[in-house]
Order: sequence, then C-alpha cells, then structure tokens
Amino acid sequence: MTDEHLEQLEEENHLPEAHPFSGYLRTFFRGPGRSRSLTREEAFDAFSMILRDEVEPIQLGAFLLMLRYRAETPDELAGMIEAVRKAARLDTDDGPEAEAEGRPMLDWPSYAAGRSRGLPWFVLSALLLSKNGVPVLMHGYNSHLVNGVGTETAVKALKLPVAMSAEEARSDIASQGFAYLPLRHMHPKLQELIGLRPLLGLRSPVNTLLRLLNPLQARAAFLGVFHPAFLDVHRETGKLLDLPRIGVIKGGGGEAERTPFKHVDLRMLDNGELGDVRWPALLPRTEKDIEEQSPVTLKHFFDVWRGDVDDAPAIARIKGSAAMGAFLAGKADYIDEAETLIDGWWGARDKNVG
Repeated sequence: MTDEHLEQLEEENHLPEAHPFSGYLRTFFRGPGRSRSLTREEAFDAFSMILRDEVEPIQLGAFLLMLRYRAETPDELAGMIEAVRKAARLDTDDGPEAEAEGRPMLDWPSYAAGRSRGLPWFVLSALLLSKNGVPVLMHGYNSHLVNGVGTETAVKALKLPVAMSAEEARSDIASQGFAYLPLRHMHPKLQELIGLRPLLGLRSPVNTLLRLLNPLQARAAFLGVFHPAFLDVHRETGKLLDLPRIGVIKGGGGEAERTPFKHVDLRMLDNGELGDVRWPALLPRTEKDIEEQSPVTLKHFFDVWRGDVDDAPAIARIKGSAAMGAFLAGKADYIDEAETLIDGWWGARDKNVG
C-alpha cells in the first residue's frame, strides 16, 4: 500500500475536533454521578460564546433546555448576567456624579412573556413613583399576550420615553424621572434568545437572568416571578452579584405587581442580608368578581388613572405595587408608612396623562 493510500485512510478515519462549546454540554450530560452544574466562570464563558454567535443551534437548544429542566443555580445565573453586562457594555465605573446624571432609584423589569390577561397596572405604579421623586427604569419584553396589553404598549400610550440605548435611558431618567428600555435596544442577541420560547415550548434561563440585569445599576430592584421556586434563586443570585437591595414577589402573571386579594410576601435582599416582609391583603376576595368583569382596554387603563371609573381592584394593584416600590427605594421604612405615602401621592396625582 502506497503512502498516498495510507494518508487517505488516515483522513477517512480522523474524527473532527470537538466544538469548543461541547465541553460545557458534557459537563451537563455525563450522566448520574458525573454531571454537575457550571461554575460561575464556566457560565460566564459559555454564555459569552452564545452572545457572540459562536454556538450551533442544536447546542444552544440543549444548553437552554437542560438549564430549564434542572433549574439554573445562582452561580450559573451570576456568570451569565456578568456575560450579558460585559457584552452589552452595561458595566460602567460611575462615580457619585452618576446619581445626578440619571441613575434610577428603582429598577423594574417586565419579562412575563406568558402574561395571558389583564392590564399592566404596575406601569401606572411606576408612573406614580416617578412623578414623586423616585426615578424608575423599566425594561422588558413581552413575547406573546392573549387578551392583554403589553408593557411597552402601555408606556407608549402614556407618552412616556422609550429609550433606544442605555445612555438614552439615563438621559430620560435625568430629565423625566422615567425610562423604558426595550430588550432589543440592550442587545439584539438577547431578544433572539428570549424569542425562542414558542420554539422550545417553555421559558428559558434568559427570562430569569434579565430580571436581575439592572442595566443602569439602580440602588434597588423590584422583581416579579410566576413560579414560587424562583423567589429565593433571584435574591441569592443578587447576593452573589453584590446588588444592594432587591425585593421579589410572586406577582400577577409573573410581573412585579401586587395581588390585592391575599397577602404577599416580599422576599428581600438588603445589603447582603436576606429577609421576608409580609404585606397584608388589600381587598376581600369578594371583589375579585369586579376585576374579572373589567374591560381589558387602554381606555379603561386611562379611565382608572383619570378617576373616571371606580375600579377598586385596579386601584389597589396600582397603589399596592407603588407602595412596595417606595419601600424598596427607601422612601418608607414600614408598610403603613409606605401605604400612607402612596395614598397621598395618588390623591394629588396629575390626572392628565397620555
């Protein structure tokens, strides 16, 4: 056999080199007793590759679904969030002057892609806060809504600023006390990843990490989740990231919106310390029928703010969520104090919006 034939046989039997991303998948899929979760550094590297489009579609699907199946760990979330912050250039070395240049007091993410009904009353909560000295950054993406109004739609209807970049959001907050930053303007790959939900059939870790992103490094964040199992994961991840103050609730449709018909536990991280604050129900359950019969229209949304209709559940959601936001932003130290403060702001609000 000639040397040429030998070389040809070697080429035919040569296995292709392993893809650089495959090592992270092997870590996941080695089987009982051998598989493990990723370290914070591994999660950073893996998600950085995803954001740079260095991963094959089949690898991406396997990665996201495995994390969803066994639930992402705080270390994995922290690593992925750090990768996003670096890729989206959100890590800044802001000095004290940043406070005057548009750093929000409260970060309010809105990524409840599965919200199936109702109006985003929490947007009016954020509006109420922003008009009373609590600058708010709201950011998000609502992928599919059935019989509902999306966050961005409500923001635009109110003629509130929709930023095209983090820098523009900071400017809007400095001038108007509020900004909405759509996901597509933070990093286009993130929009693509969260938009995979219809293809995968369920949410991915991206929905979780975006809630903790805090793009403008607000001093506090108000987060909502749908699944109670994720309440502690959020604040434990926040602790790893040295976030100063966050509050997490099981909110309406997965949003940071207080449910008025039962008590709500605010799971907190406050300067490294974990704690819970139980907020009492605002209305009897008998009034739930009123909410279920209310129209899901922007007209009704505006009518409630303007005082043209008396919708007790909607007003309770607005004021109750705003009270939690004021509490997290440090405007009140106690529940009663926060609710009294919001009562005053609600009564004195400018009803001419939009």
